[in-house]
Amino acid sequence: MDMGQCNDAYSAIQVVMALANAFECGVNDLSFSMVLSWYGQKAVCILLTLLYLGIKNIRLGPNLPAFISPNVLHFLIEKYSIAPITTPE
Repeated sequence: MDMGQCNDAYSAIQVVMALANAFECGVNDLSFSMVLSWYGQKAVCILLTLLYLGIKNIRLGPNLPAFISPNVLHFLIEKYSIAPITTPE
């Protein structure tokens, strides 16, 4: 389900939380992922909010932000199942 741009992440979180409530499970027990397109600085705040909420399976791209070093990326992959994406060929 496409929920719009990165600044629409709050709406996507509300939908997923309502689904988790309806199915009586945790948000990360649902089969979903969020793609956070990295085009502006506001995406930093959105990413930090998603991490604070414990949201997993976030996809970042098409380019990773400069502050995500290989060690930080490894941590995010292990703890939050974050995956980088690229542009389609």
